[in-house]
Amino acid sequence: MSQQEIINLRQAVSAKIVGQQGLIERLLIAILADGHLLVEGAPGLAKTRAIKVLGEGIEGDFHRVQFTPDLLPADLTGTEIYRPQDGSFKFQRGPLFHNLILADEINRAPAKVQSALLEAMAERQITVGTETYALPRIFLVMATQNPLEQEGTYPLPEAQLDRFLMHVRVGYPSGEDEKAILALTRNEARSEASAEPPPAAVIGQQSLLEARDAVLDIHLDSSLEDYIIEIVLATRSAERYGDELAGWIQHGASPRATMALDRCARAYAWLNNRDYVVPEDIQLIAPDVLRHRIILSFEAEAEGKTADSCIDAVLARVAVP
Repeated sequence: MSQQEIINLRQAVSAKIVGQQGLIERLLIAILADGHLLVEGAPGLAKTRAIKVLGEGIEGDFHRVQFTPDLLPADLTGTEIYRPQDGSFKFQRGPLFHNLILADEINRAPAKVQSALLEAMAERQITVGTETYALPRIFLVMATQNPLEQEGTYPLPEAQLDRFLMHVRVGYPSGEDEKAILALTRNEARSEASAEPPPAAVIGQQSLLEARDAVLDIHLDSSLEDYIIEIVLATRSAERYGDELAGWIQHGASPRATMALDRCARAYAWLNNRDYVVPEDIQLIAPDVLRHRIILSFEAEAEGKTADSCIDAVLARVAVP
């Protein structure tokens, strides 16, 4: 597997997404680490566009699901269709059988729908009645949340939040980037008018699977393994790093955080053309891996603390090897 293929994919996505390089990088890390992404940001920040453009560059298919309060589990998984001609049932596959799924405004769907998505994310399979169906090997769910409107939403349970590899927060682009966005949209409008054919896929699924294997081969020193473990343990036993920090964190991160931090740090190093992980890789990716996995105490919220500020405090207090 040539890294040049991933570089080409990143360039192809970056050419159509301006001002969100962090989101593009996290999407690539998620697909290389075989995980799912929870993205939080205001409307109009190219969240939907980012995964759609990524889907255009990968051999596979993309599907967007708008989550609403009246959505049913069968709307995601599929359902048994009765065939009157022979009295049998045939399973009609739902949107979750695509390679890239956008779960738009996931917190607007009720618990039953969220639990159906949970099985797909965790087990890479769907159970309908007595039958179980395997999902594609290349399978990524990018769920979005709008932080501005909370009325009529269903907060995601901790068990489902833990299934997401990373929780990414997306901010507004700079003025310079916004000017580039204007130019990009004008060029795209001209392209649509001339009916240009869409570009061919940049990378095949087999190449992506080989890239995942290459990421797992990235060297991670045993001292850095201990560093990752110590960071996660610090969220559970914060009293070892001061009473103040212990009062901020009510529940720490699960072992999935350790595994996610390991995979994401390796993927980040591989994307940056290194065959080894350095402490900075772990520190840079840690907030996205941990922010949805720790629960703050009432005292921390009363003091105006956030998950990010607590993670920063943990990183500042855990010794770097």
